[in-house]
Amino acid sequence: MSFRLAAYAVCIENGRVLLARYVSPAGESSWTLPGGRVERGEDPFDAVIREVAEETGCTAVVDRLIGVDSRVIPAAEARAGVEHQNVGVFYRVRITGGRLRPEPNGDIVESVWTTISDVAGLRRSSLVDIGLSLAQALPATGHVDPVPVDGLIQH
Repeated sequence: MSFRLAAYAVCIENGRVLLARYVSPAGESSWTLPGGRVERGEDPFDAVIREVAEETGCTAVVDRLIGVDSRVIPAAEARAGVEHQNVGVFYRVRITGGRLRPEPNGDIVESVWTTISDVAGLRRSSLVDIGLSLAQALPATGHVDPVPVDGLIQH
């Protein structure tokens, strides 16, 4: 089983959420939250700010921790064909500067603000739904039920 610790940014302003479009090496595209792998020795709090800057070109500050999600992706559904556990730390962040742009030499080809109501029609990572659920409900435990992966929602 592979394992990944990641930090994700949920940026919501005026009914819009900041999303990043990921393109896989195979050319498949889906929308996700800005964020990604926490480097060895790095604090997830620092990682989410770094990831927002790398993927979107914007500077951000963390407003609050909104939750932690742990999921195991079966080998048959995982990209590498190996069972994978992803632990995601979700933060509500606020953009303080910069300008949206693609990730230089990365997998994020664009970042956009989109209305929350339009998210349902996008091919997206389940991370988007988890992040929005956490941000809207702010559960006391910091945990939401698993998001079913099907149709437009991908791992």
